[in-house]
Amino acid sequence: MQHYQNFKIASYVRGEFLAQTDLSEIQKGIDFFKQYLGLDKVYLDTHREIYDVPKDKLQKIKKMFQEAGIQISGAITSTVRLSDDHKTRIFDTFCFTDPAYRNKFLEVVRYTASEFDEIILDDFFFTSCRCEDCIKEKGQRTWADFRLKQMADFSEEMVRAAKEVNPKCNFIIKYPNWYESYQECGYNPRVQKDIFDGIYTGTESRHPKYSQQHLQRYLSYSMIRLMENIAPGKNGGGWIDQGDSEANINIWLEQAILTLLAGAKELTLFSFSELTDSQVIPPLGHQLTRIDNLLTQLGTPYGLPVYEPYDADGEDQLMNYLGMTGLPLEPMPCFPDSAPFVLLTASAACDRAIVEKLKTYVAAGNTAVVTSGFLKACEAQGIREMTSLSFTGRKAAGREYWADVFQAGPPAAYEGAEPIRADVLQYKTNATWCDLAFVSEYSNFPLLTRDFYGKGQLLVLTIPDDFSDLYRIPGTVNKLIHQVFSAKLPVYLDMQPRCNLFLYDNDTFGVLSYHNSPSEAGIILNDPTVTGICDLESGQEYYPVPGAKGERQIRISMCNGTYRFFRLMRTK
Repeated sequence: MQHYQNFKIASYVRGEFLAQTDLSEIQKGIDFFKQYLGLDKVYLDTHREIYDVPKDKLQKIKKMFQEAGIQISGAITSTVRLSDDHKTRIFDTFCFTDPAYRNKFLEVVRYTASEFDEIILDDFFFTSCRCEDCIKEKGQRTWADFRLKQMADFSEEMVRAAKEVNPKCNFIIKYPNWYESYQECGYNPRVQKDIFDGIYTGTESRHPKYSQQHLQRYLSYSMIRLMENIAPGKNGGGWIDQGDSEANINIWLEQAILTLLAGAKELTLFSFSELTDSQVIPPLGHQLTRIDNLLTQLGTPYGLPVYEPYDADGEDQLMNYLGMTGLPLEPMPCFPDSAPFVLLTASAACDRAIVEKLKTYVAAGNTAVVTSGFLKACEAQGIREMTSLSFTGRKAAGREYWADVFQAGPPAAYEGAEPIRADVLQYKTNATWCDLAFVSEYSNFPLLTRDFYGKGQLLVLTIPDDFSDLYRIPGTVNKLIHQVFSAKLPVYLDMQPRCNLFLYDNDTFGVLSYHNSPSEAGIILNDPTVTGICDLESGQEYYPVPGAKGERQIRISMCNGTYRFFRLMRTK
């Protein structure tokens, strides 16, 4: 099977499988993968839970993959059950306070480094242990502060131990998909990115409804972009699995597609034994060929900057809900002073200097959009100097909308299929302008407001109590929100939420639909020098027609799970 030009394919081989399986089963897996996709590399797990792979068997396994032309690297899963284990821990992760656990981990690290020039840590390298030892060691610190330091310190000790055994060892830490919870479990990318030789990104987006997390499909894209900005040049790739995708193969395929569209240079498939003889590998092979051909024509991804500080905690996963409305987003851990636009959710309020940064940024002539959660988190930090908006403590619901976008034509009314419910914010008439409102029987409530500060503008977006209610906002209103946010972008979407827009720096872009039935995407051309668009795969050209508000719009057909990519055609 051919390999790919723009990315590599790897698979993770679990330690309990390697410890127990017959070698013929490994050969069966190698033969199966060869039929459908080019497997470049495997990560061989030397330890997982109660299983350690013996040296003599590991040597034979390494040889099998190498003879098949597949590169080998080591791996460690940071879960354990010691013989006298009495600590209750989520997923049996290590207790990094207890010397017995630390010594066991270092023993596994030294063994793995003696066998491989590269090691990756599966994303169980965290701690949520609250045993008596940890409670005593923590003292008066918060659990987050205690764990951030503990895991950073042990990371240094562990990497040092590996390099003492094998100075050539390239040590990689994989970060999980639950980025807003990192600090509570000791994941510390601010520090660890400089301790480890490389990082890796979990892009498993799972099921949005029936899982422990609140993950939206867009996470498979945004996590790569966030990690690329946290550690430029050090992110090895993205990692997907079949979790929650058994009843819908699109979930599995979309994880892979989004990970690669975000610029990942390697895609790891978890796990080798579970995927052998699986029905999900043949269609993945087909999609990888298509994506590889597209990536040859795409540039570097970019989007609207979203400030996500290190160790932040706020409106959990809200960025990805917004990405699922069709906003192209670019999360980053540092405030983007030089960008003309920034989006701030409540996570950004964890930066204690954020209001002063925001004042300086907006006063200089830039546009900032903040969510209602950010506004609430910053009430005591002086945000009222920039807006007359305040919280009333009341709630309201409505499925109708009223729009009077500042200096953008006459007011208009729109209707949605189902109501949204959100906080009631109040503002002072003509001190703050209301661009959009949701409407009850005899009243309306701000959905998007605008304030002028210095040379720039501050917009506040009211977020529904249930973030997924953003998908209930009708496409006509969604389009108006995107119009306001996208003034500096070449295109934006006129489309019902549950879609993605991807932008690249070489005048290419793409649209992906998650709608349950065939639908149309309206592509609004924002740049007057753009005369039309050309489909990157078919070569078909499309030209705009005037829209209802005079904008230049192109309508294209989309089906559930489909993605289409285009190049902007410009005047010569």
